[in-house]
Amino acid sequence: MQKEIFNAMKREFQHIGLLFLLSFIIFKAVFFKESLWGIFRVVLSIFWLFVLPGYFIMLYWKEKLEFIERIVIGIALAAGTIGILSYYLGLIGLNIKYHVPLLPLAIMGIGLIAALNKKQAIK
Repeated sequence: MQKEIFNAMKREFQHIGLLFLLSFIIFKAVFFKESLWGIFRVVLSIFWLFVLPGYFIMLYWKEKLEFIERIVIGIALAAGTIGILSYYLGLIGLNIKYHVPLLPLAIMGIGLIAALNKKQAIK
């Protein structure tokens, strides 16, 4: 069952790569005076903060929702989750410079673990 999830993720990461390329082209068209490197960094950071964590959060509902539905809902869910967690971690005292690398990784890990445990519970 785990192999099935990882094979599906491999296929869907191709779609995410195409989405990244499409986003990069749109950003370049809108911000045509900016450098390629600057636009690449902006699109990469948006994908790191919102798209990838959202994808992994919604991986749990892979059987019930299509890819596009999961991406759209996941982006909104990841934005809210990261915003709320960042606020409370800041209140606890964790410096904001650690939020960008740690929060998306933690959310992606939790989403992947939840999806893998769901498959094991079905057995």
